[in-house]
Amino acid sequence: MPGFDLLITNLLQPIVLAFLLGTLAGAVKSELELPEAVVKLLAIYLLFSLGLTGGRELAKADFDLVWPLLGVTVLMTFGIPTLAYWITRRLGKMDISNAAAIAAHYGSVSTATFFASMSFAAAMGTPAEGYMAAMVAFMEFGVIYSLLLARVAMGRADGQSLQASELFLSVIRGRGILLLVGGMLIGIIATDKQWQQISPFYEGLFRGMLMLFLLEMGITAARQIKAFRQVGAFMAAFGMAMPVIHGVIGVTLANLAGLSVGGAFVFGAICASASFIDAPAACRASLPQANPGIYLTSSLGVTLPFNLLLGLPLYYQYASWLAR
Repeated sequence: MPGFDLLITNLLQPIVLAFLLGTLAGAVKSELELPEAVVKLLAIYLLFSLGLTGGRELAKADFDLVWPLLGVTVLMTFGIPTLAYWITRRLGKMDISNAAAIAAHYGSVSTATFFASMSFAAAMGTPAEGYMAAMVAFMEFGVIYSLLLARVAMGRADGQSLQASELFLSVIRGRGILLLVGGMLIGIIATDKQWQQISPFYEGLFRGMLMLFLLEMGITAARQIKAFRQVGAFMAAFGMAMPVIHGVIGVTLANLAGLSVGGAFVFGAICASASFIDAPAACRASLPQANPGIYLTSSLGVTLPFNLLLGLPLYYQYASWLAR
């Protein structure tokens, strides 16, 4: 049973086991907890490291191969939040602010899921193209699009809403895009000799830092699961169904764009993920009337565990099937 073997392989990855350990610690109310400053430092390290290594790969890439993927990325950056907004408004009967907040979270990217998918692809012997970090940076703009959707739907400028230029700046100022794009630029500029001087820190320690980050994410996810009733049956189903829909579409388009099995899989995982770090900050600023209990519980308490435990093997199996 190839699918079952993939599931076991994924569950036995040290980074996934670290997430499960954190979930257990949170469920039993353990005293285990990483200080907030440490968690922020880990996030900064991981994003910056990924940007640097992505920049190194992007500098070596054949841009004739990258352009089709960029087109697919732009399509998904607008398509995912549009679909999420439509479903939550029409089928979920949610108000504009909550539907837009959910669209912003699912239109953005979970860096934890991205890190885990990159590691999974490498563990399967099919590493993804290194420039996938650039696609993560592009898809962060899905947050801006979702918030603009809310403004248009409301039909007038709300006193608590941000102007379009301020929405753009709020996302640019976020650490996700800043660290990824800035890191990629540095990685592109750095010479081989310069890179060798810093690579032990940014490449050698990456997996260990990722395990600590996912340990904390497991603790946080367990706390969100306790608020599961707040999202209701519809959002619980949404939090598991939408990743599969987005993931399958993402893998299919990436395969058509000429990516390898690992690359198509990772792009699908990016599309399937939901942000729980950068998007909440933007939504709190521009959509204060939206309920964090809905969008955070859905993205962090439902979609993240689903992707890490079940979604990744599913997307990989599909990417492998398409490549036959």
